[in-house]
Amino acid sequence: MLDICLLVRVHVDALIVAQNHMGVCDAIRRNTPVGKLAAMSAPHLPKVAGIDSGVPVSSRTPAPLPEVPAAPGAFLQDRLASWVSDLTTLHELTERLAGTNTLDGALNELLRAGAALVGARRGLLVLEPDDGRGPSTTLGLGLAHADLGLLETVERAATALGRALDGAPGTADGVASPDLPGDPGLDPRHREVAARLGYAASYALPLSSEAAGRLGAVVWLYDEPAEPTGKQRHLVGLYVRYATEHLARLAELERARADVATVAEELLPSRLPRIPGVQLAARHRTGPRGGGDWYDALPLPDHALGLAVGSVGGSGPSAMAAMGRLRASLRAYAVMEGEDPVAVLSDLELLLRLTEPARTATALFAYCEPAARKVVLAGAGHTPPLILGDRRCEFVETTLSAPLGMLACWEAPSVEFSPAPGETLLLCTDGLLRRTGDPMDRAFARLHAAASCVPKAQRHDPGAVADHVLRTVLPDGLDRGDGAEDVVILAAHFD
Repeated sequence: MLDICLLVRVHVDALIVAQNHMGVCDAIRRNTPVGKLAAMSAPHLPKVAGIDSGVPVSSRTPAPLPEVPAAPGAFLQDRLASWVSDLTTLHELTERLAGTNTLDGALNELLRAGAALVGARRGLLVLEPDDGRGPSTTLGLGLAHADLGLLETVERAATALGRALDGAPGTADGVASPDLPGDPGLDPRHREVAARLGYAASYALPLSSEAAGRLGAVVWLYDEPAEPTGKQRHLVGLYVRYATEHLARLAELERARADVATVAEELLPSRLPRIPGVQLAARHRTGPRGGGDWYDALPLPDHALGLAVGSVGGSGPSAMAAMGRLRASLRAYAVMEGEDPVAVLSDLELLLRLTEPARTATALFAYCEPAARKVVLAGAGHTPPLILGDRRCEFVETTLSAPLGMLACWEAPSVEFSPAPGETLLLCTDGLLRRTGDPMDRAFARLHAAASCVPKAQRHDPGAVADHVLRTVLPDGLDRGDGAEDVVILAAHFD
């Protein structure tokens, strides 16, 4: 039998690997053996008794066989392994980016991932949408706030970041500055700033796409003269294009939230009234979808004061519009018959039932006479207020009542009490309790504990009382991404 050369088996293995990647025809064309394999198919002289008569016999020791060249299959396997590794890295980074649900989180993730892809340690990102609608921000990676200010002193057109931001020709695929100290045409101020901050090279990319437009630019800084390889540029370019689309969606969401918050703030009091004998403070935060929680404080005849908090069911622009109508109606009823909180809420109940029968709301209204230290209040399905002082911290016992729009008749009487000098009346909406994530009984206990532990030095300031309660009840703050509820706190401190 003939001995088949090892090279034949190597080429067959390479062909199988290549077929999986480039198709059978291409693999056959690229792996067609040359030279020796062609000779194997040539006609041979007949053999007699196992001797090939066409091959002359030599008495000399045969020379060693030439070294077999490296198999092309190993090269293909290395390339495939490299591609798989790059795609895996790119997939992991884009998955992490997609998991960010806030604009700041996405910008920080983009800076970190891009630095890892191009092999840099520091970076700078400028978000500056070309439509002028915002939001606009500057963010650094490994750069202090003073460093960002120093970079701002360099003329914009003199930096790769500035040219990428302005969409200069030739910047779409990136702007590399591989050796800033050795660049004779470098702007003198840029050279000075680079030396002070200790970077010697940079690579900038615009944040732009056909669908999103130009959002800004990002630059990564190298401590030594360097520039990304062709493969690094390709990977970071793919990543930045995907990141731009993600940033555009988050920026649009950020703008929508800002618009909702602006509308909500405009529907609420622009300032609180000044009434002798009482100090007022309010804290309000609208949820990301826009809600119907509201508060009000209005001066009434005879130096009296009306305090109100409430919540309209639902969220979005419809709930916000209903909240504005309800608050305006309550102000009118309070001016006419504010000394009787039950009458005020009864009128509000009738109005809501006649004009918006499908909507429900809760409300609490308090009529205060600071000079006489008298408070009369009534509630409709709303959280009872807290009275906080040096000698007590307790919920005011209001009569249980159904929400507005769900009452067959008004049965809940008003409650009257006298706040002592130095005591604070704390009114809040249910959103504060629901944001805790606890069952309502535990949320009430949490609110009571937060109010009772207000330091004595802060109890004379209603704003400090409200801030302390917020920090204690919601340790993670009001800016949590999963906090969908509105939060309202209205504090009245009696002198």
